[in-house]
Amino acid sequence: MPRALWRGQVLAESDKVEIVEGNLYFPVETLKTEFFKDSKTTTVCPWKGTANYYDVVVDGEVNKDAAWFYREPKRAAANIAGHVAFWRGVEVEQ
Repeated sequence: MPRALWRGQVLAESDKVEIVEGNLYFPVETLKTEFFKDSKTTTVCPWKGTANYYDVVVDGEVNKDAAWFYREPKRAAANIAGHVAFWRGVEVEQ
């Protein structure tokens, strides 16, 4: 089952991920919310829309903007609404 890990902690785990541009997007309800803190960072993708970010925090260590999601994705990316993806050292296992 796909899962996302950082510093030995499972951040999310689900067999119902969406794959876009090689990134696995996990349903938001599968996140272990104790490891996530809202970030003010946003970026814009021309076809997906505006991305929002979470900092991942494990044992006091912060991985800034290590998770992202699209609050209101454009129609072409509707399948990732309510999903979160990872980068910046977060290990994603398939």
